[in-house]
Amino acid sequence: MKSLDDLEVAGRTVLVRADFNVPLAEGPGGARVITDDGRIRAALPTLSDLRAQGARVVIAAHLGRAKGERVPELSLAPVAARLGELLGTSVALVDLADAPTVVAGMAAGDVVLLENIRFDARETSKVDAERQALAAELAALADVYVSDGFGVVHRNQASVTDVARLRPNAAGRLVHREASVFGGIMADPARPFVVVLGGSKVSDKLGVIGNLIPRVDRLLIGGGMAYTFLAAQGHAVGASLLEADQIPTVQGFLEQARERGVEVLVPEDVVIADRFAADAQTAVVGADAIPDGWMGLDIGPATQELFASRIADAGTVVWNGPMGVFEMTPFAAGTLAVARAMAASGAVTVIGGGDSAAAVRLLDVDESAFTHISTGGGASLEFLEGRTLPGLAVLEEGP
Repeated sequence: MKSLDDLEVAGRTVLVRADFNVPLAEGPGGARVITDDGRIRAALPTLSDLRAQGARVVIAAHLGRAKGERVPELSLAPVAARLGELLGTSVALVDLADAPTVVAGMAAGDVVLLENIRFDARETSKVDAERQALAAELAALADVYVSDGFGVVHRNQASVTDVARLRPNAAGRLVHREASVFGGIMADPARPFVVVLGGSKVSDKLGVIGNLIPRVDRLLIGGGMAYTFLAAQGHAVGASLLEADQIPTVQGFLEQARERGVEVLVPEDVVIADRFAADAQTAVVGADAIPDGWMGLDIGPATQELFASRIADAGTVVWNGPMGVFEMTPFAAGTLAVARAMAASGAVTVIGGGDSAAAVRLLDVDESAFTHISTGGGASLEFLEGRTLPGLAVLEEGP
């Protein structure tokens, strides 16, 4: 895979596919306000490098699920403003229809952000010709293409795969690092290799678990998915999240792990609540003693200590998915315990994006204490599943 260093960009126009799918909230006067600019900051090394080399930078990105319609609240206007602040320059937000004229007037170091690419239905079309038509319009704006949106490289979309075939291409700093980190972990991890999995549904992680059992030394299971594991071991889980149809699959995973000598740890105790609310009545009970009508919303203190001990002597730790409903203070301790244990370890520590990365920021854990925090939850999951990611594979093809 070519990197930015393999491209000649001085005096040329570079189309960069970034991932600016940032969370927004309503601010004063109804304005949309970015609540976490992590993905914008992650793009700065590539964008700053291109500007320093005298390139004209045109960025394509999306926000939310516009589904081919112009949705005002999904405009990239807040992103353009924040990006301009971080780069210390003006970043114009431009509709694709107006882009040819604007790009023609750009000077070296200028940055233009195209309006939400998913406002155009062709971006995500299943019809090759439709995506390719949009890709041709994008390619006409630039001399070279740089893929730097790791959060979308698992998608076969016009601005991710089709346009890469039309121009000399390379991975940006972010995508190159993400691919190198995950590729290295899957090929030759320092051991013990520990994977911590959480999140709500075990069905979202089936491919990951199946691919990891032959590779890892330990699996630590928390979050909502843990209750399907507990049910697979014969425990009642009350009103906790449960995917009963996945119990046989989970039992099969547990048997495979036993045969391979892989340690699978599920909660020993849990924080339960009488309802799903921050002000609910709570208690800590053994994982085999959840009463009817109560739901598990976090791992308990004994499990926190157990998980931390299994992380402490690890060589590599990959974490994907929170241990509980960390957005509510009574159910955040388990996620915080895992984050702190990883931050304190001497292992190679990788956070697989998504909610885990958001939790680290929300709970104010020092991001620099981790080896790598991924910007792509879905992409990192598919990497761990062993899948071929279209947005990476196309960079190996060449235009």
